[in-house]
Amino acid sequence: MRLNGLRSLLFVPANAPAFIERAHERGADAVILDLEDAVPAEQKEEARQRVAGASRKLAERGVPLLLRLNANPRAWRADLECADLGVLGAVMLPKVETPAQVNALADALDELERAQGLARQIAIAALIESPLGVLRAPEIACRSPRLCALGFGAEDYAAAMSVAAEPDSLRWAAQQVTNSARAFQLGCWGLADSIANLQDMPRFDAAVREARKLGFTGSVAIHPRQVPYVNRGFSPTDAELDWARRVVAAASAARREGKGVVLVDGNMVDQPLLERAMRWLEWQRAA
Repeated sequence: MRLNGLRSLLFVPANAPAFIERAHERGADAVILDLEDAVPAEQKEEARQRVAGASRKLAERGVPLLLRLNANPRAWRADLECADLGVLGAVMLPKVETPAQVNALADALDELERAQGLARQIAIAALIESPLGVLRAPEIACRSPRLCALGFGAEDYAAAMSVAAEPDSLRWAAQQVTNSARAFQLGCWGLADSIANLQDMPRFDAAVREARKLGFTGSVAIHPRQVPYVNRGFSPTDAELDWARRVVAAASAARREGKGVVLVDGNMVDQPLLERAMRWLEWQRAA
C-alpha cells in the first residue's frame, strides 16, 4: 500500500457495519478502521470481534486500510490479537509521547508477523496529541524503521492546552509535527484546526489549504462530507501543475543549451524550485 501519497484517510468505527459497508464508496484514499475514540468503552470487545471480517471485506474491495489501535499497551495487544494483519497497510497508535511507545508496538508486530508467517512488515503511524508529544516529535520521528507517518491530533492537543481548537492556538504545534515528519521523509496527516467541524465547510476548506502550506501531506476525515475537501486541498492545483510543466520544460531546455540560469514568470529557476515542480508532476502521474 502506498502510504506516503495518501491525501484523505476516512475514520470508520469498527463496530458500525452500515458505515463499513459503504466506506469504499466515499472517495477517500484510505480507510481507518477505528477501535479507539469512535468506539465506546463498553463496545470495545464487540468491535474487536468485528474488525478482522470488516478488514477483509474492505480489502477485497480494494480499499487501502489502516487500523487505529487503543493507546494502552494491554488494550492495543488485545486489538492486534483480533486483527487480520495480512490485509492491513499500517496500524495507527494514538497518544504517542515517547519513542519507546512506538518501539514496543514494533516489537509486538515483529512477534505477530513471525507467528503468522507474514512476509512483509506492517507500518506504524504515530499520532502526536499532547504538548509532550509535540516537544518530542523529532525523537519519535527518527526511532523506528516501521514508522510511515506522524499524525497531529488537534482536538486532544487543544484540550491538553486548555485552548480552543483553532488555527492561532494550533499552528506552532502543528508545524513542529510537520517539520519532524518531513525531516525523516515521513507522511504527516492532520490540520491546524478542528477536525470536528462538519457544518462550516468554507472554514474546513480553508483549514485544509492552510495545512498543506504548513507541510502536512494529507489529513484524516471523520465524515464523508470532508473527504472531497481534503482530496482537493492536498492535490496540486491546475495552475500549480501548469507552472510545474513550464519549469521542467525550461530547465530541460537550459541544460540542452548549456545555460546555467533560466527564468520562469520572472523568477530564477534553481534546484529547489525544480524539485518542487518535479514532485508535483510525479504526484499527478501517480494519482
